[in-house]
Amino acid sequence: MALLNFKKKAPAGAPTVTPEVEAFLKGYSIEVMPRTAEKVEDFRALLPEGTRVYIAHIEGTPIEDMVATAKRLNADGYPVMPHFPARIIKDKATLADWIARYQGEADVKQALLLAGGVEKPHGDFHSSMQLLETGLLDQAGFTHLHVAGHPEGNRDIDPNGGSKLVDEALQWKQKFSETTDAQMALATQFAFDAGPIIKWADSVKAAGVDIPIHIGIAGPAKLQTLIKFAIACGVGPSLKVLQKRAMDVSKLLMPYEPTEVIAQLAAHKAANPDFNITGVHFFPLGGIKTNANWAINNGGASTVPANPAKDA
Repeated sequence: MALLNFKKKAPAGAPTVTPEVEAFLKGYSIEVMPRTAEKVEDFRALLPEGTRVYIAHIEGTPIEDMVATAKRLNADGYPVMPHFPARIIKDKATLADWIARYQGEADVKQALLLAGGVEKPHGDFHSSMQLLETGLLDQAGFTHLHVAGHPEGNRDIDPNGGSKLVDEALQWKQKFSETTDAQMALATQFAFDAGPIIKWADSVKAAGVDIPIHIGIAGPAKLQTLIKFAIACGVGPSLKVLQKRAMDVSKLLMPYEPTEVIAQLAAHKAANPDFNITGVHFFPLGGIKTNANWAINNGGASTVPANPAKDA
């Protein structure tokens, strides 16, 4: 099957796509795990050519499976960005081994660095900053290094609430971004309410952090599934959006779709071109096929910009 080079006409009955939403979704990224990727016969039937695909590294997943998934996606024409979760990387030698495998076997040039959802570190690292401090990723010539952002805080980092330590980490990452040759971006946890997202993004900019933001958006899924993931991932204020929806019997059994939050963020971006959210990253909690089809039908069918090196 030839690579799809969208634009593709949406099917009858699909939502009307506005120029603002289409522009906002341009070059979106999406996340997969090796075990879910195995169930996809052909990614080229789902994702626009050049879509950045993050590969989530869940505790217990063998590095061999991660590399094999990266190799497959790269061969299909997708720039891959595997997770490097600090807390499951034993030591510097392990990090060097992962880098060598990814680059030698799958030609990986991008990485998402994060602490990882593990309470007790497996070894020497507990934060993405420690991975960056090794210098190994810069020395390996990674073109893109993304780090985590938390629009609603993170109780793993600030267990008493608030954002003091998260904010300090952002300042550290800002300083690092000024010394590395790699393009950096903040890939955020998913949220459901545009208001708190916009407020947080503005506060990041006001604090002097100019790293572009790729906002995390939960793809279409059953409401119960989203609430479960939201609680597990520590999503805060915007969880009320889901809880309010759950109280409406007419919507309780209907799948959630991110149409409203995307439309509101897109409108804000159109009215404020210097808004620091520059991309959308989908978490396909209801399945990658469901998410990919929703994106196509809602205007996210364009390919990424012609020069991805300039697109963090």
